[in-house]
Amino acid sequence: MSATTEQPAASRHALPDPGEAVPTISWPVVGIFTGAIAVFVTSTWAALEGSLPVPVTVVLSAAAIFVLFTVAHDSAHYSVSTHRWVNVAFGRVAMLFVSPLISFKSFAFIHIEHHRNTNDDGNDPDHFVSGAPMWQLPFRFPLMDLPYVAFLVRNVRRRPRAEVGETVFLMSASVGLIVTCALTGHLWTLAVLYLIPERIAVFVLAWWFDWLPHHDLEDTQQENRYRATRNRVGSEWFLTPLLLSQNYHLIHHLHPSIPFHRYVATWRRNEEAYLERDAAIGTVFGQQLDTDEYREWKQLNGKLARLLPVRMPKRSSARAAVFHPIPVASVERLTDDSVLISFDVPADLREEFSFEPGQHVAVRTDLGGAGVRRNYSICTSATSDTLAIAVKHIPGGAFSTFAMEHLRAGDTLELMTPSGRFGTTLDPLATRNYVAVVAGSGITPALSILQTTLAVETESRFTLVYGNRDADSTMFREQLDDIEARYVDRLRIIHVRSRDPHHPEHLRGRIDRPKLEQLLDSELTTPVDEWFLCGPVEMVTDLRDLLLERGSEPEHVHVELFHGYQKPRTADDFSPATVAVTLRGRQHEVALTAGDTVLESALKAGLEAPYACLGGACGTCKAKVLSGSVAMEQNFALSPADVEAGYVLTCQSHPTTDEVRVDYDA
Repeated sequence: MSATTEQPAASRHALPDPGEAVPTISWPVVGIFTGAIAVFVTSTWAALEGSLPVPVTVVLSAAAIFVLFTVAHDSAHYSVSTHRWVNVAFGRVAMLFVSPLISFKSFAFIHIEHHRNTNDDGNDPDHFVSGAPMWQLPFRFPLMDLPYVAFLVRNVRRRPRAEVGETVFLMSASVGLIVTCALTGHLWTLAVLYLIPERIAVFVLAWWFDWLPHHDLEDTQQENRYRATRNRVGSEWFLTPLLLSQNYHLIHHLHPSIPFHRYVATWRRNEEAYLERDAAIGTVFGQQLDTDEYREWKQLNGKLARLLPVRMPKRSSARAAVFHPIPVASVERLTDDSVLISFDVPADLREEFSFEPGQHVAVRTDLGGAGVRRNYSICTSATSDTLAIAVKHIPGGAFSTFAMEHLRAGDTLELMTPSGRFGTTLDPLATRNYVAVVAGSGITPALSILQTTLAVETESRFTLVYGNRDADSTMFREQLDDIEARYVDRLRIIHVRSRDPHHPEHLRGRIDRPKLEQLLDSELTTPVDEWFLCGPVEMVTDLRDLLLERGSEPEHVHVELFHGYQKPRTADDFSPATVAVTLRGRQHEVALTAGDTVLESALKAGLEAPYACLGGACGTCKAKVLSGSVAMEQNFALSPADVEAGYVLTCQSHPTTDEVRVDYDA
């Protein structure tokens, strides 16, 4: 490992968001795709007509294939469009030209493994080129895609059967076409039109995309992501268009979802933050520059760029949780038994509906006079401008059935302002290791937490252990693939499936205590700073107990339950009391009957006190005890620090003094 691996303990600059979201459609990618196809078709037609010399045909077709690799490359990172199918469509067409031996989805898998394991000899498929001796390079460059095939064979059990079948079909079709042309006397024509240009393009791609950015760098992506690949500066007026911005390959590895044409702008925007982390930089002639040398070189080539501030999530501005009618923006099917509901929050309510990752909202609707209230975790990033929940159908469930069968865009639901606290305080300068262990719809708060964390804490890593029956029942499966492609070196997703006989054996079954023990001994060996557990009560409590036995501190093991539960109680166990309630700036005094909770007394008095689950799981009814004392039956939502500060769950709180004062606004 090089001496530059260790990063500063306290950085002066947070690495900001690169400022480049995935576009609805990346028109520069569409442009180079269209132009490359046009060039290839025109050169092929002209060659068949005999109006274009063989060398010119080869050069034009090779250039077109070279350009189409960038289309396939951006598609593999889902940076061509926010619509997944658009990326797959562009990627599939481009890969037919670049290397018809491998399906696009197989290429995407292999390329993501390169990002995750850059410079790791045994696990980086591109190390075939970047780690080769100099004398072997001319022989390895044109064979770059062959180790890809070998890598796919070694990992074939990890890949979906449809993907493997597509690759096998393409290989067979390619061999069949070559054999047919050979038998019919057209092999030379095929060689001129495609085989020779394609090998030339692969040669240049291996040289420019793999060897130039990575050679002679000892750090792996896991060790130091700022020195696993490099930028190559100088002659950028020529080099940037020639390499399609891959001279700024470091930016691509740090922010894989940015379209190729925005690499340079992202570097300039965040330059000081990258330099502070000792980013690897070389000149066009191969001289390696340290930070000070680069700054001296930079004196002759431009001005330092400004930094963007990090966008930090904010809590709701509402003094206490309150309902508002909110229009439904869209209802999208996630799986056969779940939907994603997005809301169109009016501009004047957006501050009230700001949220931190891990918070939730209560939903209330009339349903023909039989009003229902349900609590759902927010599943979108707190740095986005979108508020959405995911609803999984429960047989016989009133609201989940309504959401699946009848709810449509344009309908209005009553939505409570966000409440609860499942996440942790984020720090843009932090370098932490997070793990979330969730089952089924427990993914919803974890999805918000992991997206927000990876966007804000640009040095932190996240592992998601996600349990489901099978791939088809996995909520957000495609979105998780997209996010993993975007944060490939900092996010790892481990799928555990209970009813998939083709899933790796050690990852079959349910997430329970033995399964987590197995993962702790094999997959989760790095120390974890913060744990998030979400799922059924039995699963979460068992896993929490295991983590505490293994030495985790209680304040770093965060739990969220699908629901709490009601303990049987009788009025004889409790005494009546007088409760003073502060709610939305007003004082109220209510009488509490023996056996009632503080929340029940407030509701009986006609107060619109916030609540959702009534089982101690969500934290919506949180309030602070100002005087007197209460006893909580159970608590699955408040941290030890919250309890120490005097906060309680009013749905679980019984007075232990004659008079109690609670403040919902605190």
